[in-house]
Amino acid sequence: MNKKDYYEVLGVSKDASDADIKSAFRKLAKKYHPDICKEPDAEEKFKEVQEAYAVLSDPTKRKQYDQFGHAAFDNNGGGSPFGAGGFDFSGFDVDLDDILGNMFGSGFGFSGRGSRKSTKSRGSDVLYRMNLTFEEAAFGCKKDIKVDTNVACPDCNGLGGHGETTCEVCHGSGTITSEQRTILGSFVSKTTCTNCGGTGKTFKSRCTTCSGKGKIRQNRTITVKIPSGIDNGNRLRLVGKGEAGGNGGEPGDLYLEFSVSEHEYFKRDGLDIYLNVPITITDAILGCKKDIRTLNSVVTLNVKPGTNTGDKQRIKGKGIENSETGKCGDMYLIFEVVLPDKITREQKELFERLQNTNLENTTYTKFTKFVNKK
Repeated sequence: MNKKDYYEVLGVSKDASDADIKSAFRKLAKKYHPDICKEPDAEEKFKEVQEAYAVLSDPTKRKQYDQFGHAAFDNNGGGSPFGAGGFDFSGFDVDLDDILGNMFGSGFGFSGRGSRKSTKSRGSDVLYRMNLTFEEAAFGCKKDIKVDTNVACPDCNGLGGHGETTCEVCHGSGTITSEQRTILGSFVSKTTCTNCGGTGKTFKSRCTTCSGKGKIRQNRTITVKIPSGIDNGNRLRLVGKGEAGGNGGEPGDLYLEFSVSEHEYFKRDGLDIYLNVPITITDAILGCKKDIRTLNSVVTLNVKPGTNTGDKQRIKGKGIENSETGKCGDMYLIFEVVLPDKITREQKELFERLQNTNLENTTYTKFTKFVNKK
């Protein structure tokens, strides 16, 4: 029997893209479906459209058709790409499910997918927010935390029962297959097996500990080792400490998110720390030696003569160490010259004598000239 050109059936050119072919098929399948279209030859046109799409939507079949035409399928079920046993939808695109599945109801395996049996599923991740002091974050510490999550049932290992056997109804496939004959051919329907719930397995007895769910709710205490160098917003991942998985699947992870409190004196910027150091006016002028507390020790620092408020001095390697990366920050001292609230007459006389200090070429002198400039 002479057949129409498949490209002509779908109304597309031979260089049409997959998207063009798909779009044309969707429109024509809806147009000529016998339940919708009342034209006498609607059924025949509907079959032609499906046959054309079955070939042109498959890269291999399309290539064969472009080379040999309909002769490419002469030895396949009497010249039909569908074979002798009715329409074979196993190679069809997922769009056929959208179009025909809605027409005939759910459950028909148009795309060959059907209902797949359940597999192991990974559990959900859990987020836990933890507060740390400045010192705990800087030096690291151990903390006990309480987490309320689902865990795999210890009595059945998360399976939900004992004495696992292959389902007698679906024979381990997880689906029930049935065939329905219509005027368009034979359609295969796959539905989830109600006996095993799609797992393909049953148990001789249900686990009484978890009531067959495979999970139980448990409030656990977990000891966490927190590395040094943790900062605000950092997260720490604990593998396998989250929610239990399904059907014996792996548990999710537990993520700790940290909030670090401020220190009374130290200020932090990443791994570097800053400390404001007050000095007297005489220390600033003459210089001095001053004991400075770092994070873990006390060091003696030489303050240079002529130090001003806002001057900065670095102590290398005295910041915070990150035990994960091995990096260590620095410590920065910010000096602040403190003026006395009250002074004695003798001190006043000394300051008046300092008024006569030669300040030529200093910032003070330059600023005075700028203000008095005419």
